[in-house]
Parts: sequence; structure tokens; C-alpha cells
Amino acid sequence: MGDQREQTIPILPCPSVPELVDFYATLGFETTHLQTRPNPFASLRYGAEGDGFELQFFGHKSVVPEESWSTCYVLTERVDELYAAFRAGLKRAYGRVPTRGVPRLGQLKDTSYGVRQFLLTDPGGNCVRIGQPNGESMDHAPMPKEKFARALRQAWLLGVSRGAKGDAAQGARILDHALATATPASTAERLKALVLRADLACTLDDPALAASLLAEVRKAEDGLGAAERAALSDDLTRAADLRDTLREAAQDG
Repeated sequence: MGDQREQTIPILPCPSVPELVDFYATLGFETTHLQTRPNPFASLRYGAEGDGFELQFFGHKSVVPEESWSTCYVLTERVDELYAAFRAGLKRAYGRVPTRGVPRLGQLKDTSYGVRQFLLTDPGGNCVRIGQPNGESMDHAPMPKEKFARALRQAWLLGVSRGAKGDAAQGARILDHALATATPASTAERLKALVLRADLACTLDDPALAASLLAEVRKAEDGLGAAERAALSDDLTRAADLRDTLREAAQDG
């Protein structure tokens, strides 16, 4: 076979191929093939040949983005770089990073199952999971024994890690109970919980609660040192994006 190697390329559905092409162009993707008839289709590539990845899309008018189950996983060795590039592209295109609805960008996070990842949901409703292994195993780490840490893990797994099909309401209930009855191990752990709960509040269309939680985050930020800010950079970035979402919603309202 020489230098040839196998490759898997997901082909994902969407109601409008031109809309998908325009969206991914804002993220830095190049269109390598575009077909409008008889069957709408597009092949998109991020990065140079041999140093990037490819996604393909087919058009079908029956696709309802908000109800889509389509997903794929992209393993990479540069997840932070991709997240920064996609986040910047979305801010240029939308004036903010969309954090709810379709399209949207999830938080970059070190997960409990051995990858550092984020979720990108495109206008077709496809959830593209992009992650980089950060441990020896991709099995779930043991559930924390501490009540608050356990609730934080469960709330994220239920409410966020499953993407659009997660149970945000159940995640919110778990976290509300922990915030009311348990003591976090540190200021950093409480801040993580507040950001996650604000994220869930946005998903559940409760902007007043999200704003109140983010105000608490802002107060907590004031007391952080440089090392703590660096350790919490993923959460603080997410908080900033959520504030932008609330600001735009208030202006539209």
C-alpha cells in the first residue's frame, strides 16, 4: 500500500449545504468539493493535507437541526489551538461566541474520561466533539467521594457532556442541592460550580438566574491570584462567553 493509509470521514446531514459551508468557512475550513445537483454535498477540510481533518455534509430538507442526533468525534493533538481558532472565528462572525441554541460552542474542559475536549454544534444540528487525550486511559475516573465534587461531576455529565440531548434540568437540580447543602473543597471548586450552573441556566432559558450566578463568579474572580486564574482559565473564559450571550439577549429583548 506504500504511504496510503485508511481514513474515516464522517458524512453528516443538514437542511442547507450552503449554510453549512458558510458557517465552517468562519471557522477556517476550506471547501474542497461542492455539489448542488442532483444531491447537495460538500467536503470541507481544516488544515493542510496530512495535517488536518475533513468533514463532509449532505443536504436533506427533512433535517430539523434542533432535533438532530448526528455527531462525530475528532481526535487531535492541538485541542487548545482549535478551540481558540473556532472561538475567534465565531466572535468575528456573530459578535460573540454562541453558547446556546444552534449553532453553539461548548466549554473547553478536561473531562473525567481522559480527554480535554469541547463540543461544536453547527447550524445543521451536528455535534462535532473535538478532543485530545490527556491521560493514559479514556475510561471514566472513579466518582469523587466528596459530596460537592461528586455533584459537580454528575451535573456536568448529565447536563453538558451529552450535548443537546443532555438533561440540563436534572444537572441543575443536582448542582442546586449541592450548593445549598454541601461545602466545596476550595474557592476554585465553588467557582467551577457557579459557572456550570450559569451555563445550565442559559440552556434552560433562565437569564435572571444566569446573570445572578455570573455576578457571584465576578466577585470570586476579584480574589483570585495569578496562578488560580491560570488554573481556572477554561471556566473564566466560559463565564465571559455566557455574559456576552446574556448581554445580547437583553439588547434584543
